[in-house]
Amino acid sequence: MGHDNADQRLCDLSTHWTALLTAQQGTAEAVSAAEQLLQRYRAPITRYLLACVRHLDVAEELFQEFALRFLRGDFKNVDRRRGHFRHFLKTTLYHLVVDYRRQQQRESHLPLPTAEAGPAATPAAAEPDGDLETQWRQDLLSRAWDALARWELEKKQPLFTVLNCRTNHPELRASQLAERLTSLLGLTVTPEWVYKRLHYAREKLADLLLAEVIQTLDQPTADDLEQELLDLGLLKFCRTALERRGKA
Repeated sequence: MGHDNADQRLCDLSTHWTALLTAQQGTAEAVSAAEQLLQRYRAPITRYLLACVRHLDVAEELFQEFALRFLRGDFKNVDRRRGHFRHFLKTTLYHLVVDYRRQQQRESHLPLPTAEAGPAATPAAAEPDGDLETQWRQDLLSRAWDALARWELEKKQPLFTVLNCRTNHPELRASQLAERLTSLLGLTVTPEWVYKRLHYAREKLADLLLAEVIQTLDQPTADDLEQELLDLGLLKFCRTALERRGKA
């Protein structure tokens, strides 16, 4: 089984920076692209905000505020040299949370901290306690799994089914896994067949996961990709996919 020119497709993917920057043009196409981008990352953004503010209604309100600013072009001067869409989001959401906490402090009539007290003396200035990296990683993995499921439907090769079965039943021996898959797939499979498909499935999932990461970076070099994967705790799983891309 080949990789369907996966490396070439990875090279051709546009980044989310494109949608971010073109959103400022105000055209219907640009706004539509920006709205799709917002929907794509609504879940991890909202989970991050929820972890920071502890109230779902407040998290939703802050997301709507972010979406409003995004669509009306408030981020047109964003420095894309950082190259990480995740970094842009984290910085922007951090300031939203800090502004919200300061507003809450003012409304509760609590005294503002003195200069001597230092910035850490107030919850408003403290680092929000959400973990965007965790939410980001979970969302990337979820999207890669969804892409693998779609690939299986298109190609009629049960890589998603095989890998999902192994993931859900790590305790099964190869012979037991083969028996379960025989029942699931309606065809007789051997442990050797399972081993091969598991290998292919892991490679395919790694390629798809790498594709998701690439879309969040601006024209990344191999070093950029490796560092991003390392930051997200995904390098071990994607290392061979990264090597295959480098050889393309």
